[in-house]
Amino acid sequence: MAYCLLPTRHWILRIILLFLFLTECQVLAIAWMSLGVASLAGSLQKDDCEIPGLVIQQKEVCLKNPESVYCIGEGARRGIIECQKQFKFERWNCTLVGNQTVFGHVLSKGTRETAFIYAILSAGVVHSVTQSCSAGNLTDCSCDMSRYGQDNKGEGFQWGGCSDNVDYGLKFSQGFVDAPEIVRHEDSRDIRNLMNLHNNEVGRKIIQKNMQLRCRCHGVSGSCAVKTCFRSLPSFYHVGLDLKDKYENSVRLARRSRKKLRRKDKSKRKSAITSEELVYVHRSPNYCKEDVKRGIFGTRGRVCNRTSPTEESCDLLCCGRGYNTQVVKYVERCHCKFFWCCYVKCKTCETMMDIHTCK
Repeated sequence: MAYCLLPTRHWILRIILLFLFLTECQVLAIAWMSLGVASLAGSLQKDDCEIPGLVIQQKEVCLKNPESVYCIGEGARRGIIECQKQFKFERWNCTLVGNQTVFGHVLSKGTRETAFIYAILSAGVVHSVTQSCSAGNLTDCSCDMSRYGQDNKGEGFQWGGCSDNVDYGLKFSQGFVDAPEIVRHEDSRDIRNLMNLHNNEVGRKIIQKNMQLRCRCHGVSGSCAVKTCFRSLPSFYHVGLDLKDKYENSVRLARRSRKKLRRKDKSKRKSAITSEELVYVHRSPNYCKEDVKRGIFGTRGRVCNRTSPTEESCDLLCCGRGYNTQVVKYVERCHCKFFWCCYVKCKTCETMMDIHTCK
Protein backbone atom coordinates (compact mmCIF):
# COMPACT_ATOMS: atom_id res chain seq x y z
CA MET A 1 0.00 0.00 0.00
CA ALA A 2 2.80 2.38 0.91
CA TYR A 3 4.44 1.53 -2.42
CA CYS A 4 1.40 2.92 -4.29
CA LEU A 5 1.12 6.08 -2.21
CA LEU A 6 4.69 7.19 -2.81
CA PRO A 7 4.41 7.75 -6.57
CA THR A 8 0.97 9.31 -6.06
CA ARG A 9 2.39 11.89 -3.69
CA HIS A 10 5.33 12.36 -6.03
CA TRP A 11 3.04 13.19 -8.95
CA ILE A 12 0.87 15.47 -6.82
CA LEU A 13 4.00 17.37 -5.80
CA ARG A 14 5.10 17.66 -9.43
CA ILE A 15 1.69 18.98 -10.46
CA ILE A 16 1.74 21.57 -7.67
CA LEU A 17 5.25 22.69 -8.61
CA LEU A 18 4.27 22.91 -12.27
CA PHE A 19 1.20 25.00 -11.38
CA LEU A 20 3.28 27.37 -9.25
CA PHE A 21 5.87 27.65 -12.02
CA LEU A 22 3.27 28.47 -14.66
CA THR A 23 1.56 30.96 -12.33
CA GLU A 24 4.86 32.72 -11.65
CA CYS A 25 5.65 32.82 -15.36
CA GLN A 26 2.22 34.26 -16.09
CA VAL A 27 2.84 37.05 -13.56
CA LEU A 28 6.24 37.75 -15.13
CA ALA A 29 4.69 37.85 -18.59
CA ILE A 30 2.21 40.58 -17.67
CA ALA A 31 4.06 42.47 -14.91
CA TRP A 32 4.92 45.33 -17.26
CA MET A 33 1.21 45.93 -17.90
CA SER A 34 0.88 47.25 -14.35
CA LEU A 35 2.84 50.30 -15.54
CA GLY A 36 -0.34 51.30 -17.37
CA VAL A 37 -2.32 51.29 -14.13
CA ALA A 38 0.40 53.36 -12.45
CA SER A 39 0.22 55.80 -15.37
CA LEU A 40 -3.57 56.00 -15.04
CA ALA A 41 -3.18 56.82 -11.35
CA GLY A 42 -0.45 59.38 -12.06
CA SER A 43 1.97 57.54 -9.77
CA LEU A 44 4.47 56.39 -12.40
CA GLN A 45 7.95 57.79 -11.84
CA LYS A 46 10.49 58.36 -14.59
CA ASP A 47 13.92 56.72 -14.31
CA ASP A 48 12.49 54.00 -12.03
CA CYS A 49 13.77 50.59 -13.14
CA GLU A 50 12.98 48.77 -9.88
CA ILE A 51 9.69 47.35 -11.07
CA PRO A 52 8.73 43.94 -9.61
CA GLY A 53 8.27 41.15 -12.12
CA LEU A 54 10.36 42.46 -15.02
CA VAL A 55 12.61 39.89 -16.69
CA ILE A 56 16.34 40.54 -17.15
CA GLN A 57 15.95 41.68 -20.77
CA GLN A 58 13.35 44.27 -19.75
CA LYS A 59 15.51 45.56 -16.91
CA GLU A 60 18.42 45.94 -19.33
CA VAL A 61 16.25 48.06 -21.65
CA CYS A 62 15.20 50.17 -18.69
CA LEU A 63 18.75 50.67 -17.39
CA LYS A 64 20.01 51.56 -20.86
CA ASN A 65 17.22 54.10 -21.39
CA PRO A 66 15.57 54.93 -18.01
CA GLU A 67 13.24 57.57 -19.43
CA SER A 68 11.61 54.87 -21.54
CA VAL A 69 9.72 53.60 -18.44
CA TYR A 70 7.38 56.56 -18.65
CA CYS A 71 6.76 55.87 -22.38
CA ILE A 72 6.01 52.21 -21.69
CA GLY A 73 3.59 53.14 -18.93
CA GLU A 74 1.92 55.70 -21.17
CA GLY A 75 1.63 53.12 -23.94
CA ALA A 76 0.03 50.59 -21.58
CA ARG A 77 -2.32 53.33 -20.34
CA ARG A 78 -3.43 54.09 -23.89
CA GLY A 79 -4.03 50.41 -24.49
CA ILE A 80 -6.13 50.02 -21.33
CA ILE A 81 -8.23 53.12 -22.04
CA GLU A 82 -8.83 52.12 -25.66
CA CYS A 83 -9.76 48.60 -24.58
CA GLN A 84 -12.38 50.03 -22.23
CA LYS A 85 -13.72 52.29 -25.00
CA GLN A 86 -14.05 49.48 -27.52
CA PHE A 87 -15.76 47.12 -25.04
CA LYS A 88 -17.79 49.72 -23.15
CA PHE A 89 -21.12 48.13 -24.08
CA GLU A 90 -19.99 44.48 -24.19
CA ARG A 91 -20.66 41.86 -21.54
CA TRP A 92 -16.92 41.85 -20.86
CA ASN A 93 -15.99 45.52 -20.64
CA CYS A 94 -12.22 45.30 -20.10
CA THR A 95 -12.55 45.61 -16.33
CA LEU A 96 -9.36 46.22 -14.35
CA VAL A 97 -8.41 44.39 -11.16
CA GLY A 98 -6.49 46.22 -8.45
CA ASN A 99 -3.37 44.08 -8.39
CA GLN A 100 -0.22 43.31 -10.39
CA THR A 101 -2.08 41.14 -12.91
CA VAL A 102 -4.11 44.23 -14.02
CA PHE A 103 -6.84 42.18 -15.74
CA GLY A 104 -7.06 39.41 -13.13
CA HIS A 105 -8.08 35.89 -14.15
CA VAL A 106 -9.00 36.97 -17.67
CA LEU A 107 -5.38 36.55 -18.75
CA SER A 108 -5.09 33.07 -17.23
CA LYS A 109 -6.83 31.64 -20.31
CA GLY A 110 -5.97 32.14 -23.95
CA THR A 111 -9.34 33.61 -24.97
CA ARG A 112 -10.23 36.21 -27.59
CA GLU A 113 -10.25 38.82 -24.82
CA THR A 114 -6.68 37.91 -23.88
CA ALA A 115 -5.69 38.17 -27.53
CA PHE A 116 -7.12 41.69 -27.78
CA ILE A 117 -5.43 42.82 -24.54
CA TYR A 118 -1.98 41.72 -25.68
CA ALA A 119 -2.43 43.29 -29.12
CA ILE A 120 -3.79 46.66 -27.94
CA LEU A 121 -1.14 47.10 -25.23
CA SER A 122 1.66 46.13 -27.61
CA ALA A 123 0.31 48.68 -30.10
CA GLY A 124 0.09 51.24 -27.30
CA VAL A 125 3.81 50.91 -26.54
CA VAL A 126 4.70 51.37 -30.23
CA HIS A 127 2.45 54.44 -30.44
CA SER A 128 3.78 56.05 -27.25
CA VAL A 129 7.47 55.37 -27.88
CA THR A 130 7.27 56.55 -31.50
CA GLN A 131 5.52 59.75 -30.42
CA SER A 132 8.14 60.36 -27.75
CA CYS A 133 10.89 60.02 -30.35
CA SER A 134 9.37 62.80 -32.45
CA ALA A 135 8.92 64.97 -29.34
CA GLY A 136 12.58 64.52 -28.38
CA ASN A 137 11.76 62.86 -25.06
CA LEU A 138 14.04 59.85 -25.65
CA THR A 139 17.81 60.07 -26.02
CA ASP A 140 18.14 57.04 -28.32
CA CYS A 141 15.87 58.24 -31.12
CA SER A 142 14.46 61.25 -32.94
CA CYS A 143 12.41 61.92 -36.07
CA ASP A 144 12.86 59.60 -39.02
CA MET A 145 15.07 61.63 -41.34
CA SER A 146 16.09 58.74 -43.62
CA ARG A 147 14.12 60.13 -46.61
CA TYR A 148 14.42 63.83 -45.81
CA GLY A 149 15.01 65.93 -48.95
CA GLN A 150 14.39 63.05 -51.36
CA ASP A 151 11.97 63.53 -54.25
CA ASN A 152 9.05 61.18 -54.70
CA LYS A 153 8.47 61.86 -58.36
CA GLY A 154 5.72 59.30 -58.73
CA GLU A 155 3.56 61.14 -56.18
CA GLY A 156 4.81 64.64 -56.95
CA PHE A 157 6.15 65.60 -53.53
CA GLN A 158 9.37 65.90 -51.59
CA TRP A 159 10.03 64.22 -48.26
CA GLY A 160 10.35 66.79 -45.50
CA GLY A 161 9.19 67.66 -41.99
CA CYS A 162 9.49 65.32 -39.02
CA SER A 163 8.36 61.81 -39.94
CA ASP A 164 7.40 59.68 -36.95
CA ASN A 165 10.11 57.08 -36.36
CA VAL A 166 7.82 54.04 -36.31
CA ASP A 167 10.71 51.66 -37.06
CA TYR A 168 12.29 52.51 -33.72
CA GLY A 169 8.94 52.15 -31.94
CA LEU A 170 8.40 48.71 -33.50
CA LYS A 171 11.88 47.51 -32.57
CA PHE A 172 11.60 48.85 -29.02
CA SER A 173 8.17 47.30 -28.45
CA GLN A 174 9.32 43.94 -29.78
CA GLY A 175 12.40 43.93 -27.55
CA PHE A 176 10.56 44.94 -24.37
CA VAL A 177 7.02 43.56 -24.69
CA ASP A 178 8.01 40.17 -26.16
CA ALA A 179 10.84 39.50 -23.70
CA PRO A 180 8.86 37.70 -20.94
CA GLU A 181 7.02 35.53 -23.47
CA ILE A 182 10.28 34.48 -25.11
CA VAL A 183 11.81 33.60 -21.73
CA ARG A 184 8.74 31.65 -20.71
CA HIS A 185 8.55 29.78 -24.03
CA GLU A 186 12.15 28.61 -23.67
CA ASP A 187 11.19 26.98 -20.36
CA SER A 188 7.70 25.61 -21.02
CA ARG A 189 7.17 25.39 -24.80
CA ASP A 190 3.56 26.38 -24.20
CA ILE A 191 1.20 27.32 -27.03
CA ARG A 192 0.10 30.32 -24.95
CA ASN A 193 3.52 31.92 -25.43
CA LEU A 194 3.31 31.54 -29.19
CA MET A 195 -0.22 32.92 -29.09
CA ASN A 196 0.83 35.96 -27.04
CA LEU A 197 3.87 36.65 -29.23
CA HIS A 198 1.72 36.46 -32.37
CA ASN A 199 -0.90 38.85 -30.97
CA ASN A 200 1.81 41.26 -29.83
CA GLU A 201 3.02 41.33 -33.42
CA VAL A 202 -0.52 41.89 -34.75
CA GLY A 203 -0.79 44.98 -32.55
CA ARG A 204 2.51 46.33 -33.85
CA LYS A 205 1.61 45.66 -37.49
CA ILE A 206 -1.60 47.66 -37.09
CA ILE A 207 0.44 50.77 -36.30
CA GLN A 208 2.81 50.17 -39.19
CA LYS A 209 0.01 49.47 -41.65
CA ASN A 210 -1.98 52.59 -40.74
CA MET A 211 0.84 55.13 -40.87
CA GLN A 212 -0.50 58.23 -42.59
CA LEU A 213 1.02 60.54 -45.17
CA ARG A 214 0.63 64.22 -44.25
CA CYS A 215 1.58 66.97 -46.68
CA ARG A 216 2.07 70.73 -46.67
CA CYS A 217 2.07 73.14 -49.60
CA HIS A 218 4.71 75.86 -50.06
CA GLY A 219 4.48 78.72 -52.55
CA VAL A 220 3.37 82.28 -53.20
CA SER A 221 -0.17 83.13 -52.02
CA GLY A 222 -0.86 79.60 -50.88
CA SER A 223 0.01 77.96 -54.19
CA CYS A 224 1.37 74.42 -54.06
CA ALA A 225 4.58 75.04 -56.03
CA VAL A 226 6.40 72.69 -53.67
CA LYS A 227 4.73 69.98 -51.63
CA THR A 228 6.55 68.35 -48.72
CA CYS A 229 5.23 65.26 -46.97
CA PHE A 230 6.03 63.22 -43.87
CA ARG A 231 4.77 60.05 -42.23
CA SER A 232 2.57 60.39 -39.16
CA LEU A 233 1.12 58.00 -36.59
CA PRO A 234 -2.57 57.05 -36.92
CA SER A 235 -4.95 58.08 -34.15
CA PHE A 236 -5.03 55.39 -31.47
CA TYR A 237 -8.82 55.29 -31.65
CA HIS A 238 -8.61 53.98 -35.22
CA VAL A 239 -6.02 51.44 -34.09
CA GLY A 240 -8.56 50.26 -31.51
CA LEU A 241 -11.32 50.02 -34.12
CA ASP A 242 -9.11 47.96 -36.40
CA LEU A 243 -8.14 45.58 -33.59
CA LYS A 244 -11.76 45.25 -32.45
CA ASP A 245 -12.65 44.12 -35.97
CA LYS A 246 -9.85 41.55 -35.81
CA TYR A 247 -11.14 40.44 -32.40
CA GLU A 248 -14.55 39.74 -33.96
CA ASN A 249 -12.88 37.64 -36.67
CA SER A 250 -10.15 36.02 -34.59
CA VAL A 251 -8.87 32.51 -35.33
CA ARG A 252 -8.99 29.61 -32.90
CA LEU A 253 -5.79 27.56 -32.69
CA ALA A 254 -5.23 23.83 -32.63
CA ARG A 255 -4.04 22.87 -29.13
CA ARG A 256 -0.99 20.95 -30.40
CA SER A 257 0.56 23.96 -32.16
CA ARG A 258 3.86 23.74 -30.28
CA LYS A 259 6.26 25.04 -32.92
CA LYS A 260 3.98 26.60 -35.53
CA LEU A 261 0.50 28.04 -35.06
CA ARG A 262 -2.22 26.08 -36.84
CA ARG A 263 -5.95 26.66 -37.23
CA LYS A 264 -8.30 24.46 -35.26
CA ASP A 265 -10.67 24.34 -38.23
CA LYS A 266 -9.20 21.46 -40.28
CA SER A 267 -10.96 22.63 -43.45
CA LYS A 268 -8.95 25.88 -43.35
CA ARG A 269 -5.70 24.50 -41.95
CA LYS A 270 -3.89 24.78 -45.30
CA SER A 271 -4.29 28.58 -45.08
CA ALA A 272 -1.38 30.00 -43.09
CA ILE A 273 -2.22 32.30 -40.20
CA THR A 274 -1.23 35.85 -41.11
CA SER A 275 0.16 38.68 -39.01
CA GLU A 276 -3.17 40.47 -39.46
CA GLU A 277 -5.22 37.84 -37.60
CA LEU A 278 -5.67 37.66 -33.84
CA VAL A 279 -5.49 34.10 -32.50
CA TYR A 280 -6.82 32.38 -29.39
CA VAL A 281 -6.83 28.92 -27.78
CA HIS A 282 -9.76 28.77 -25.35
CA ARG A 283 -13.40 29.70 -25.77
CA SER A 284 -14.53 32.76 -23.85
CA PRO A 285 -16.40 32.08 -20.60
CA ASN A 286 -19.94 33.24 -19.92
CA TYR A 287 -19.57 36.85 -18.80
CA CYS A 288 -23.27 37.17 -17.94
CA LYS A 289 -23.14 35.87 -14.36
CA GLU A 290 -20.72 36.85 -11.63
CA ASP A 291 -18.00 34.29 -10.92
CA VAL A 292 -15.54 35.61 -8.34
CA LYS A 293 -13.17 32.65 -8.65
CA ARG A 294 -12.77 33.25 -12.38
CA GLY A 295 -12.64 37.04 -12.06
CA ILE A 296 -15.94 37.57 -13.87
CA PHE A 297 -18.05 40.46 -12.58
CA GLY A 298 -21.23 39.72 -14.52
CA THR A 299 -23.55 42.35 -16.01
CA ARG A 300 -25.85 42.93 -13.04
CA GLY A 301 -26.24 46.68 -12.43
CA ARG A 302 -24.77 47.67 -15.83
CA VAL A 303 -26.53 50.52 -17.64
CA CYS A 304 -28.18 49.40 -20.89
CA ASN A 305 -30.08 50.97 -23.78
CA ARG A 306 -33.66 49.74 -24.07
CA THR A 307 -34.13 50.87 -27.68
CA SER A 308 -30.72 49.98 -29.14
CA PRO A 309 -30.40 46.98 -31.53
CA THR A 310 -26.64 46.64 -30.87
CA GLU A 311 -24.60 45.04 -28.07
CA GLU A 312 -25.57 47.81 -25.62
CA SER A 313 -29.24 46.78 -25.82
CA CYS A 314 -30.88 45.61 -22.61
CA ASP A 315 -31.80 42.29 -24.23
CA LEU A 316 -28.18 41.44 -25.05
CA LEU A 317 -26.30 43.07 -22.18
CA CYS A 318 -28.68 41.75 -19.52
CA CYS A 319 -28.52 38.21 -20.94
CA GLY A 320 -32.31 37.85 -20.93
CA ARG A 321 -32.67 38.55 -17.19
CA GLY A 322 -34.59 41.78 -17.71
CA TYR A 323 -33.80 45.25 -16.44
CA ASN A 324 -34.83 47.81 -13.86
CA THR A 325 -35.93 51.32 -14.81
CA GLN A 326 -35.22 54.36 -12.66
CA VAL A 327 -36.34 57.92 -13.36
CA VAL A 328 -33.48 60.34 -12.69
CA LYS A 329 -33.72 64.13 -12.61
CA TYR A 330 -30.80 66.05 -14.10
CA VAL A 331 -30.37 69.70 -13.11
CA GLU A 332 -28.05 71.87 -15.21
CA ARG A 333 -27.44 75.45 -16.27
CA CYS A 334 -28.89 76.40 -19.66
CA HIS A 335 -29.82 79.33 -21.93
CA CYS A 336 -26.79 81.28 -20.77
CA LYS A 337 -26.34 84.89 -21.94
CA PHE A 338 -23.39 87.23 -21.68
CA PHE A 339 -24.09 90.76 -20.42
CA TRP A 340 -21.78 93.75 -20.86
CA CYS A 341 -19.85 94.12 -18.74
CA CYS A 342 -19.11 91.49 -17.54
CA TYR A 343 -21.17 88.59 -16.30
CA VAL A 344 -23.06 85.55 -17.56
CA LYS A 345 -26.65 84.84 -16.58
CA CYS A 346 -28.14 81.35 -16.94
CA LYS A 347 -31.42 79.63 -16.33
CA THR A 348 -31.79 76.31 -14.55
CA CYS A 349 -33.13 73.44 -16.61
CA GLU A 350 -34.46 70.15 -15.30
CA THR A 351 -34.55 67.00 -17.41
CA MET A 352 -36.17 63.70 -16.46
CA MET A 353 -34.45 60.64 -17.90
CA ASP A 354 -35.11 56.90 -17.72
CA ILE A 355 -32.04 54.91 -16.67
CA HIS A 356 -32.16 51.18 -17.33
CA THR A 357 -29.91 48.77 -15.43
CA CYS A 358 -29.59 45.00 -15.77
CA LYS A 359 -31.23 42.79 -13.13
